[in-house]
Amino acid sequence: MEGNLYTLPVNGIETTNFCGGPCTEGCVDFAAIPGADGSYVVRDSKPEGVGKELRFTTAELDDFALGWVKERGLSA
Repeated sequence: MEGNLYTLPVNGIETTNFCGGPCTEGCVDFAAIPGADGSYVVRDSKPEGVGKELRFTTAELDDFALGWVKERGLSA
């Protein structure tokens, strides 16, 4: 995906929620951006995070995920 990911519409998309603890406040919402192959939106679903989001390409998310797993000593 080339261009500005933040110009792509994401209103009304269905997200997957990843929650690592008590999910009374929410956690991380994640979804592919429709019509933009290899582009994703990540949102904070806690009340303080409403309306805030980050957008990434597949390569950017892969780099983050692999780095996070390595830094934390996790295995997938």
